[in-house]
Amino acid sequence: MSKQNPVVAVTGSSGAGTTFVKKAFERIFDAKKLNVSIVEGDSFHKFERADMKLEVEKSRSAGKVLTHFAEDANHFDTLEALFKQYGQDGTGKKRYYIHSDEEAVEHNARLGTNLEPGQFTPWEDIESGTDLMFYEGLHGGVRTEKSDVASQVDLLVGVVPAVNIEWIQKIHRDTSERPYTPEQVAEIILDRMPDYVKFITPQFDNTHINFHRIPLIDTSNPFSGQAVPSPEDSLVVTSVRIDGIDLQAVADKLPADAMAFLQNDKTLVYKGSYMVDVMELMLTPIIDELMANK
Repeated sequence: MSKQNPVVAVTGSSGAGTTFVKKAFERIFDAKKLNVSIVEGDSFHKFERADMKLEVEKSRSAGKVLTHFAEDANHFDTLEALFKQYGQDGTGKKRYYIHSDEEAVEHNARLGTNLEPGQFTPWEDIESGTDLMFYEGLHGGVRTEKSDVASQVDLLVGVVPAVNIEWIQKIHRDTSERPYTPEQVAEIILDRMPDYVKFITPQFDNTHINFHRIPLIDTSNPFSGQAVPSPEDSLVVTSVRIDGIDLQAVADKLPADAMAFLQNDKTLVYKGSYMVDVMELMLTPIIDELMANK
């Protein structure tokens, strides 16, 4: 970890809502006028979309399905090395995984390439003179026998909705923004379960703060096609493992309809519609401290 060039990471499963939390962080960065190097977790996958499909079918025939959660499908070592290098001297290389036609147009115009969705852009030097590095993806807190990404992160935030909300959100995203049917998404969820248990959930023991969203409405069958529960129809349980965060002070700054209370001295519970407010109240002082130590 680095005092001079801090690394901040948001980690969570596919469909957990890490992109939403990323936007909250971006509001803090904008308010502080920070120059931030953004790193996307998908860019550290090993295979492009077409190659991954081949690898998955090959692994399925062998009896164990390869998934995007697994170490064999990702460059954990490269991610750890990037965080370490950035922490040391503020440099490193990154690339992008192209998800959509819109992203392809953007990157092709920027790089003079002819890439398509499902492909990686070339590795390129990160921006010089940045204040911090921000990662959002699946593996910001992963630890394995070969790699320890979590050890290189100065602030690690976990996004952990109740699993039924996570699955509902994933089904909604993958069927509305990506070319999948609900049945295909359900198959992906089942295929990923062993790697979910091995590589995703252990990360939340390594985080400094976890945001855990819990539904207040019936989500008993997440595969029924129901809409994603609204923030108003959920509570968020926020747990902290670092010193210096006064949860009672955060709760006191929320309005009465946030229904905020401390379950214990490390756990704050409140209405889901106030999650961004809590993030800004809680995380802004931490970002200020990281910047003060530069």
